[in-house]
Amino acid sequence: MSQEVRVRFAPSPTGPFHIGGARSALFNYLVAKHTGGKFVVRIEDTDRKRSTSESEENIKEALKWLGINWDEGIDVGGPDGPYRQTERLEIYKKYTEKLLAEGKAYYCFCTPEELEAEKEEQLKKGETPVYSGKCSHLPKETVEQYLKEGRPYVIRIATPKNETLEVDDLVRGHVTFDSNKVGDFVIVKSDGIPVYNYCVVIDDALMHITHVIRAEEHLSNTPRQIVLYHALGFDVPKFAHVSLILGADKKKMSKRHGATSVQQYRDAGYLPDALVNFLGLLGWTPNSDQEIFSRDELIQQFTLDRVAKNPAVFDIEKLNWINFHYMKQLDADQLLAVCLPHLQQAGYASQNPDAAEMQWLKDMVWAMREHVQYGAQIVDAAKVFFTDDFAPENEETAAVLQEETAPAVLTMFHDELAALDEVTADTVQPLFKKIQKGLKVKGKFVYMPIRVAVTGVMHGPDLNVIVALMGREKVLARLQQSGLLTK
Repeated sequence: MSQEVRVRFAPSPTGPFHIGGARSALFNYLVAKHTGGKFVVRIEDTDRKRSTSESEENIKEALKWLGINWDEGIDVGGPDGPYRQTERLEIYKKYTEKLLAEGKAYYCFCTPEELEAEKEEQLKKGETPVYSGKCSHLPKETVEQYLKEGRPYVIRIATPKNETLEVDDLVRGHVTFDSNKVGDFVIVKSDGIPVYNYCVVIDDALMHITHVIRAEEHLSNTPRQIVLYHALGFDVPKFAHVSLILGADKKKMSKRHGATSVQQYRDAGYLPDALVNFLGLLGWTPNSDQEIFSRDELIQQFTLDRVAKNPAVFDIEKLNWINFHYMKQLDADQLLAVCLPHLQQAGYASQNPDAAEMQWLKDMVWAMREHVQYGAQIVDAAKVFFTDDFAPENEETAAVLQEETAPAVLTMFHDELAALDEVTADTVQPLFKKIQKGLKVKGKFVYMPIRVAVTGVMHGPDLNVIVALMGREKVLARLQQSGLLTK
């Protein structure tokens, strides 16, 4: 491309950073990196009632945690700042004055009651409610008089009539809008604050944004923005409206589907590279069956022409599968770092573990690694070490202890374990063979009853490792608790 690609992510800091916002940010980031362009992050905070500095910090922290770093924008700076809308009010005012002077915008003094009555009348006739434009015909003297009187007003754009507004969307294809259904919409509210659609056009134009990549729900804003681009004399950027993210029930993703914010996934112990990998596949299809992508591979392969029109379904099982792949790449220290906060929160680990506790925790977490898809799962996986409130998990498991040879196996294991000089994974392992030979039973009739008596489940890490981690006293107590020992 001859022109440098410039994209932006412009969130409103009005709540937790939604996973859909993270996907939009990622797609913009990938396009910028794929083309060698620039990625800009700015904050759209003109909704003063709902915008908070805490939300802005949450957004920035989430982006940085995901490794979605920006070239220009908040905190980073750049030639086209400031990068918060509330710091750009003088810029918007200058363009508003220009539009008013050129007759492309006008003062509207209609009261809320008048506007509501007009809307009701249009609805009764089956018409699309749009402002009639009656204030656009007010004589200059009348406008000056009303302003002098201090009458409340908004400022509206004069939308051209009987025009077809067109956009060649890079995802949705050719889309048209009837300008008569757009109407003369408000660009500056009665409190003097410009509206979103107005600010975003000026910001995108002055920041030289070439591609606007955003969620499908913004498609309805596009005709108004095209009207403003034309009125202000700016070039219209290319648009790409990415499909919605749906829950497993094919409805728009919401809290009923589980976690919806990036922070919730971070807090649950998901890894940033896994979440980026997963989000990259939400609505984008690679030209192969590959599903595990490094960041560099996503950058290399990502193009908008492979972004689907159809909604993307958020499949938590797929996210867990991808995250499990990345968890398995961690070494013992890294795995403990992911799991430790969850063990501490559950009361299974001290807030300031000493060296001996840290080593035990590391060994335990490493032993359970095949059973932990994300950090928070360590709590359930490790529960067996920290509570005596356990029992066979189901009837099939309980049946293992009903085997004819189970009492003899548990009794011999109890005695052999009690006699060991030192209990380690290496010293415990030979005991199982010794019991097989001594009682002349097959391996599964040794391993299974011991495992169920000690852990309550039929599957898990190597039994010798579990016994060593649990320690002699606790294992002997659980064998006694089974009620099957013959002496």
